[in-house]
Amino acid sequence: MQLIVLWDIDHTLIENAGVSKEIYAAAFTALVGHSPKEPARTEGRTDRLIMSGMFRQHGLEELEWSVVEAALASAGEGRLDDLRRRGMALPGVRDVLRVASERPDWVSSVLTGNIAANARVKLSAFGLDALLDLSVGAYGADAEQRPDLVAVARKRARHLRGVLEDVPVALVGDTPRDVEAALATGSEIIAVASGIHSADELAAAGASVVLSDLSDTERVIGLLEDFAGR
Repeated sequence: MQLIVLWDIDHTLIENAGVSKEIYAAAFTALVGHSPKEPARTEGRTDRLIMSGMFRQHGLEELEWSVVEAALASAGEGRLDDLRRRGMALPGVRDVLRVASERPDWVSSVLTGNIAANARVKLSAFGLDALLDLSVGAYGADAEQRPDLVAVARKRARHLRGVLEDVPVALVGDTPRDVEAALATGSEIIAVASGIHSADELAAAGASVVLSDLSDTERVIGLLEDFAGR
C-alpha cells in the first residue's frame, strides 16, 4: 500500500537546542542592521510567517522574500557546527526513518516550516538527510500557512515519484499546527509530545494518536501501516 509520510523536523526529529531562534535573530540582524527585541515566535509556523512577524513586531516593512530567504540560508549554514555540538537527533528517530525509507511503496519526506536549505542543514548535522527523500518535501518558502504545504508535497510526490493522487498522507509533528494541517487536509496525524506542547494539548487540538516520542519503532511503523491500508 502506498503512503506519503511527512515528518516535521524541529522537536520531532531533532532537538535544535536554541539554534533555530539564533538563526532567525542572525538573519534579522543581517537584514535590518540591529538585533531583534525578542526571540522569534516559531511553534510550527513557516519561515515566511516567522520573518514577517518579526518585521511587523519592529514596525518595519517586509523585504523581498528572496532577500530574506538568502539571509536565513546564510545564517543556517553558519550554525551547522553549533547545531552538531549542542543539538541531537531525538530518541528512536534514526531507526524509524530507516525503516520507513526501506518501504518500497512509501515516500518518506518532510513537511517543515524551515526553508529547504536550513532543513538540510538541520538534518545533515545528525546524518538524517540520507534517510529522507527531501526532493519531494514541503518547506517554509513554499507557502505561508502550514496546511498549504500538504498539497505542495503531494504534487511533488506525484510528479517526481509517480505517486497516485489519492494516496493517503500521514503527518508526524509536535505542535498543534501540525495537527491542524492534518485535519484541514484530510491527512492522518501522529502527534509527538517531544516539544513544548503536552500530550493533552495535542489531543485537545484534535490528534487521535499522541506519542511521547518516536522511540517505539514497531508502534510508529504499525500506525503508518494502518494509515496506508485505509
